Amino acid sequence: MRTIAELRYDKLGPKVVKALQERFFEAWYVPEPQEAVEKVFSLIPKTDTVSWGGSMTTTALNLTTLACEKGYTVIDRDKAANPAERTELMRQSLLCDTYLIGTNALTEDGQLVNVDGMGNRVAAMTFGPKQVIVVVGMNKITKTLEDAVIRARTIAAPANIQRFPSLKTPCNETGSCADCRSPDCICNFIVHTRNCKPAGRIKVILIGKDMGL
Repeated sequence: MRTIAELRYDKLGPKVVKALQERFFEAWYVPEPQEAVEKVFSLIPKTDTVSWGGSMTTTALNLTTLACEKGYTVIDRDKAANPAERTELMRQSLLCDTYLIGTNALTEDGQLVNVDGMGNRVAAMTFGPKQVIVVVGMNKITKTLEDAVIRARTIAAPANIQRFPSLKTPCNETGSCADCRSPDCICNFIVHTRNCKPAGRIKVILIGKDMGL
């Protein structure tokens, strides 16, 4: 049974899809996570090499494990033997066929905002992989672009960094953004994707649930 919040998502989601399509993204709204999983793999040819950026939503949907189980050739940085090899795998993933990713925020008028520490995730979204598939819970939707930047910086980043207790940033200590200059900062790159070019390269699947941070 759908909650009150999810009933709202069912009304807002298709409107956000239309806004994304007007900005040349391919986009779909699905109420349930399993529908999103099915949609993701319907978009990936069996011959594709698949890689991904860090995303709590893709992890929750088990997409990376499923990509391996389904027999895709994958570039998995977590299989690296050392930091240098990990960096090299991240570089290789920029030339994969399909890149799986989440987003920190998505505006009602169809614009994506992402913050990144290393830059590999936002680099892949901008250029490189033949297609990028973005999976996003409706809790990431914001009214305006300003709201999206605020969400990415002051909600998503302080929450995400809690997964890495060894990183020394103010937000890891206090839970609140401090516009830091720390060497461990995970907000070094802030990318605003206002249109998709070439048309259809970025595909967005909206899920009518709260997903990710």
